Amino acid sequence: MITSSTTDYTNFFKHTAHPANAEQYFRELLDKRERRYEDLCRNIINDMNQYGLSVVDDFLGMEKGLQILNEVGCMYNSGAFQDGQLVHNMRTDARSAVRGDKIRGDKIKWVGGTEPGCSNVCYLTNQIDSVIYRVNTMKDNGILGNYHIRERTRAMVACYPGSGTHYVMHVDNPNKDGRVITAIYYLNINWDARESGGILRIRPTPGTTVADIEPKFDRLIFFWSDIRNPHEVQPAHRTRYAITVWYFDAKEREEALNRAKQENSRNNAIAAQQAEPDSTTPAPATAPASRPLTPASMSTGSALNANVPSNSNSCATGSEICT
Repeated sequence: MITSSTTDYTNFFKHTAHPANAEQYFRELLDKRERRYEDLCRNIINDMNQYGLSVVDDFLGMEKGLQILNEVGCMYNSGAFQDGQLVHNMRTDARSAVRGDKIRGDKIKWVGGTEPGCSNVCYLTNQIDSVIYRVNTMKDNGILGNYHIRERTRAMVACYPGSGTHYVMHVDNPNKDGRVITAIYYLNINWDARESGGILRIRPTPGTTVADIEPKFDRLIFFWSDIRNPHEVQPAHRTRYAITVWYFDAKEREEALNRAKQENSRNNAIAAQQAEPDSTTPAPATAPASRPLTPASMSTGSALNANVPSNSNSCATGSEICT
């Protein structure tokens, strides 16, 4: 469990028998936690440079992880989840569609932070925001320094309800829609892939190296969202929960929005020229939508500790993206 905190202990020091000793103790404690937080971010940078992905275990701790799991379970049991949408973005997807295979079997709900009953999910996304902000702004941050990350999608809460449900090999961002980093948090207690399957298999390109990642409880992973990381969810034989957010590079996102505007203009011009009473107007093109990350959720002082109170009002929102 790691925290980077800016908590003001001034009043606490005033009520201790030995305020000077207490202040020194807490300063040292905060310094130690800050160093651990710095080490975490540095490890993520090194992993992304070398492997294109990074795995962080015990991200929030058991207590906060269970609160998130209970919240997600309530969402699912309320019937709020819908079937994941299908997008054929790889040749393997097209072949599966021709055969009639199901490309993805998960059920999902998009969470922006203003909905009732999502404060713990919002807490999670704030913590991930803090990590992303730190690794994107640290010195000597390697490939991450090539991007300017200030926006993300809403959180996609997903459930694979067992019975062999899966998601075939695909790429999150094959068309330069702006997404640069995929972050996934897992909520599955005592997961054993030998019995339950559900492995996330990432096949970085080029090469044939395969990374098999078990969806273990309180595990957070990061990987590049583009064609560098084709991946799949192998058949899951018990309920499997995950929460995913995608982070945008500002330049690529702006270019995607401009392309969408140009395509809309072309479609509207064609529709105007060909308009007849029985004609069908082409559907407008859309680019992935988002809203900026809030200053509160992107500050370097955000915590990675389950004991720090969450602030659901600071949870950034953005429109969903289906992959």
